[in-house]
Amino acid sequence: MRRIIFTNFKCTVAKMIKNFVQRVGLMNCVLLLVVLSIIVVAEVLFLSGKKLDAIFIAFWAPTILGFMNYLKYKK
Repeated sequence: MRRIIFTNFKCTVAKMIKNFVQRVGLMNCVLLLVVLSIIVVAEVLFLSGKKLDAIFIAFWAPTILGFMNYLKYKK
């Protein structure tokens, strides 16, 4: 019973990811993953005591998001 539920859950998540990639676009998904990884790295640096490095790296996330918006509305 649990295996069936887990298999259905995996299929549902896979369909959701596929629909998201089709709706947003592959390049935008890659850039969003880059932004998420930048945020995680900045948090790790901040919590480890390297606050200035964390702030410097964290500023790249909104820059990349702004670049994505520019490319979106340029078309």
